[in-house]
Amino acid sequence: MKRLLRDAARQGAVLGILLFCLAGGGLIRTSGAQPMEKETLVIGMELSYPPFEMTDEKGNPAGISVELAYALAKALGKKIVVENIAFDGLIPALKTGKIDLILSSMTATEERMQSIDFSDPYLKTGLCLLVRRDSPVQSVADLDGPGRVVAVKKGTTGHAYAAGNLPRAKVLVLDKEAAAVLEVIQGKADAFIYDQMSVYRHWQRNRNATRAILTPFRQESWAIGLRKGNEELKAQINRFLREFRAKGGFDDLGDRFLREPKEEFKRQGIPFYF
Repeated sequence: MKRLLRDAARQGAVLGILLFCLAGGGLIRTSGAQPMEKETLVIGMELSYPPFEMTDEKGNPAGISVELAYALAKALGKKIVVENIAFDGLIPALKTGKIDLILSSMTATEERMQSIDFSDPYLKTGLCLLVRRDSPVQSVADLDGPGRVVAVKKGTTGHAYAAGNLPRAKVLVLDKEAAAVLEVIQGKADAFIYDQMSVYRHWQRNRNATRAILTPFRQESWAIGLRKGNEELKAQINRFLREFRAKGGFDDLGDRFLREPKEEFKRQGIPFYF
């Protein structure tokens, strides 16, 4: 009787696993066998960087990066899950397998390339400055001096730049970009170092109190992050990016989400993004 019960339980477990697989529920590993291809891509991003990564009125992921993620998943024949993770936690989440990709306006730096791989660049940008409207600061060189305070967001390339290139300034490291902007508005920081689009956006919201120096003092490129050694997925992503660009996908995203800044950048003679 005990043997019959064990056999029945074993058969039930096998049936349950098969049903789970047929429903698209996950990845099965069997002893000595290769894993089946996973049907879902888990993509990490910090949903607090509009218009690239944000949430809509219902709390769902939205923005340029989310649209790009869905297009990538469709091209690869995958489903998608977006994990909202603090920016400085994205690389640890990727390395530990919590997520499959990072698509979160992340700059492909030499330092980051030591621990993860990146796709081909999909967007060009650069570091620039948000200062008070009446500030005498005209360039990043004006910030490297005694008594200067520079606000940065933790874990960003602005943080890394200030720490490595402004030794005589006080670097104020904050978790949220809104807090860094407030430091500038209140006169507690001489500048906020961040990417062009963020600086433009915060300047537009606070035109009476701030001034944007949009010409970048350091050029950067954003790319999709993935775990080291996954050359097949990297090749698939790069092929998608080339085809998406050729079909006008990036132009469409720019027209839909970035029309006003595109016009401002053109007015100032600054090359624009995609």
